[in-house]
Amino acid sequence: MKGVVISVFVVLAMVQFMVKPGEAAVSCDQVNGFLASCIPYLTSGAGNPTAQCCDGVGKLQKIAVTTADKQAACNCVKQAAARFPTIKEDAASSLPAKCNVQVNFPISKNTNCQE
Repeated sequence: MKGVVISVFVVLAMVQFMVKPGEAAVSCDQVNGFLASCIPYLTSGAGNPTAQCCDGVGKLQKIAVTTADKQAACNCVKQAAARFPTIKEDAASSLPAKCNVQVNFPISKNTNCQE
């Protein structure tokens, strides 16, 4: 059992070193998964986002820590939004506030993610 625990710690340490400083650890698959339940709200713009949607926005905020993470998440949001032309821009930009989550980048199709 002791060997298994040590192996787990070694693997975790290796994973930490594989992510270089300044390199994003956020994937578009993660971002898409977190925001998938928001699509009905974002395309209708009516009412309020679901609790599941807001939970995803909160998870997105927690994983986008570094500047590189925020830029990667922002680019993923833009790519996802491009696949849904009916997304309402005002619903997208107000999503974090409606979920009471402060995301440190705008959720928008038109954001410059490098700023």
